[in-house]
Order: sequence, then structure tokens, then C-alpha cells
Amino acid sequence: MSFQQQPPPQFQPQQQYQPPGPMGMLQLTIQGSAMTSNMIPPTVHLNGYPVPVKYGRNDIPVPAGPLHVDVHSQWIRVYGKAALDCTVQPNQAVPVFYASPFHQFTSGSIGHSKVKRKGIGALLGMVGVIVALAVLLTVLAALG
Repeated sequence: MSFQQQPPPQFQPQQQYQPPGPMGMLQLTIQGSAMTSNMIPPTVHLNGYPVPVKYGRNDIPVPAGPLHVDVHSQWIRVYGKAALDCTVQPNQAVPVFYASPFHQFTSGSIGHSKVKRKGIGALLGMVGVIVALAVLLTVLAALG
């Protein structure tokens, strides 16, 4: 039988992936945006496995059962670490909210309802010191 006379191969339909058991949904909301938080979205690990996310709401299908959510932000260094343990019931959606801090020297905020960003006091203190120094230098330059 030559190459041109061979019958076409028979294709078997591929089986679809069947998840192991019942599923639930993690509704992870990353609060903020690239303009208000960080240009790089936070890094998320679910039960130790990395999951790509974006700012805003992320609907992530997960197996029902215990779930460990680990989130951190990164710019020059890793900061804003936060973790949450929860249990996802079959066909249930679990809301989780994460907010990175205003600066790199504190932890992030995570919870089942909307959370506040940490570190506003330190940020305003640093800005206040810079403004006070600028005013002081301006006054000294005007006097001297």
C-alpha cells in the first residue's frame, strides 16, 4: 500500500477533564487598581498553587473542601502578605477580599467582606515630613 492509498486515521473523541469531586467558587476581589495600588497585580496561591489574577473580581472554580488563600504584592520586594483559611461547600461561592497596604512595611488586609488598606498614617506622616522640610527650606532661603 503506498502513501496515497492509506485509509485516513480514525480519530477517537477525547475525553474531557473531570474534576475530582464537587466544585465551588472562590470570588476573590483584589481591591484597588494599577493606578491606586501597584502596576503589578498581587500574587495569589490557593492551597500552595499559583493562580493568575487581575484587579477587581476574579471568579475561580475550586474543589469543595478546605482552602488556604495566600496573597502578597511585590514591587522592589515582597510585601503585603495576607492569608485566609476557609471551607468551600459544593456549589457555593465564597467571597474573599484583599487590599494591599499603602507602603511596603506592613501586611495586607484580607477577609470575607470589603477590607481597608493598612498604612495610611505612616504614608501621611512621610508626606507631612517632606512638605515640612520643603516649607522650612523655602523660609530659610527667603530669610537668608
